[in-house]
Amino acid sequence: MGLQEENLASAIVEFCRFARASGLSAGVKESVDALEAARTVGVGDREILKVALRAVLCSSKDEWDQFDEIFDAFWNAPEAGGVSRRPKRKPQQGRQREPQGMIATLLGSSNAGRAEEDGGKAVVGATAHERLKKTDFSQTPQDDLTELERISLRLLKQMALRLSRRLKSMKQRGQVDLRRTIRRNISRGGDLMDLSYKARKMQQDRLVVLLDISGSMNPYSLFLLRFAYALQKHFKRVDTFLFSTQVTEITPALRGRRLGQAMQTLAQQAAGWSGGTKIGESLRDFILFHGRRVLSRDTVFIVLSDGWDTGKPEVLAEQLREIQRRVRRVIWLNPLLGLREYQPVTRGMSAALPFIDVFAPAHNLESLLALEKHLSRN
Repeated sequence: MGLQEENLASAIVEFCRFARASGLSAGVKESVDALEAARTVGVGDREILKVALRAVLCSSKDEWDQFDEIFDAFWNAPEAGGVSRRPKRKPQQGRQREPQGMIATLLGSSNAGRAEEDGGKAVVGATAHERLKKTDFSQTPQDDLTELERISLRLLKQMALRLSRRLKSMKQRGQVDLRRTIRRNISRGGDLMDLSYKARKMQQDRLVVLLDISGSMNPYSLFLLRFAYALQKHFKRVDTFLFSTQVTEITPALRGRRLGQAMQTLAQQAAGWSGGTKIGESLRDFILFHGRRVLSRDTVFIVLSDGWDTGKPEVLAEQLREIQRRVRRVIWLNPLLGLREYQPVTRGMSAALPFIDVFAPAHNLESLLALEKHLSRN
């Protein structure tokens, strides 16, 4: 098929989306199983790959009979092998050709940036809001994407603002300032009636965010990037990086006044969207080139990744151990953790767990908002 190993995850994720849009009932769990099946059998023999994918994606005789047509429609197309395939839609007149791949999703397929700039005019009932907050990002119907992204940006901003304001309102007493206490109480005959304290300055934690943009993360990267944008918008010290097989800092790009500006800036960067995943090697490069500047005892280190790693697990463990030693807290948010059946048994995830302080899901808006309690010092 001419499909390179580093593009395998991206192609399988896109095929699962295509199959779902074509009528199969394959969900997130089946997509994860499809990734594992494809990695097990490889891509050298197309018929073997077809059999493996059919076994995990089809749950009825009708789906089984329909699978051959869906498989051939996707893999026989000239673009097959990593480029997004969607059911045909009526073209819009006057629309310019958009960039390909994941960055096209960020810039063109989503209307959240426009919804924000329009002042959020869409109105959806409270019940619908609660439903969208609980919906897995990868399972959100196309018609709901704009509204979900709009309320995501609004609620994540509110969360970031609460955290930043809470820190400003905290007042902590330090040690008694003996000299000031004596001076203030001389007029009272020397009795220490009013104690003075040395002020303890409270400083915001530095947030360091690493977002996995490999192929297997495609269903989630868009929303997690908005999450990083909201944090950076309202925290004074946030450093954001993308990684797949390399690390790219995007902190300056996310400083745009509007999300649309940030996305346009990101479109100009070659960051390895939808590539393979070498988490350990990426963390090693991060420590080497950025560690001295951003890792300290007041740093909260946040990894957004499903843990699929094609590198050596011992490298991942070694690098994460070093990071945990240098920061206040390591938080790993894994979208797959939202699945009831999910167990972190992959080699990479198993190697990482001993060096993670908070292991939590990131599959829907509700799970992202739950991070607030882990970022607060209260």
